Amino acid sequence: LQKILILLQVTLSVVIGKTLMILFPDAMKRYILKMGEKSRMNQNPKFSYENWGPTFFSFKYLQFVLKVKWKRLEDEAYEGHPAPNTPVVTLGGEVCHVLDFMNDNRPLILNFGSCT
Repeated sequence: LQKILILLQVTLSVVIGKTLMILFPDAMKRYILKMGEKSRMNQNPKFSYENWGPTFFSFKYLQFVLKVKWKRLEDEAYEGHPAPNTPVVTLGGEVCHVLDFMNDNRPLILNFGSCT
C-alpha cells in the first residue's frame, strides 16, 4: 500500500512538474536553478543547466525517485521489530550489510559519530 501511495504521489508531481515546464519554461528554469543552489549543482561551470535541468520531471527522473523512495521504505526501523539489514561500506571499500557483523548471541552495537 505504501508503494502504491508513493507511486501516485511521485507520478502526480512529475506530471504537474512536466506540465509547468511546458507552460512556463522560464519560471520553472528559475525554480529548478533555485533548487540546485541547495546542492551547489549550479556552481560548477562545466555542469550547466542545459545538461541536467531538462531531465527533471522526465520518465528516468520518475524511475529514479521511485527507486530511492521505495528503497527507503526498507530502511525504516520500528521499535520492537528487527533492525533493517542496510548495506554498509567497510573502510577497505567492501560492501556488506549491518547484520553481517553479528557474532553468535552477542549484541551488535552501532556507534555513530565523527572524527576529524
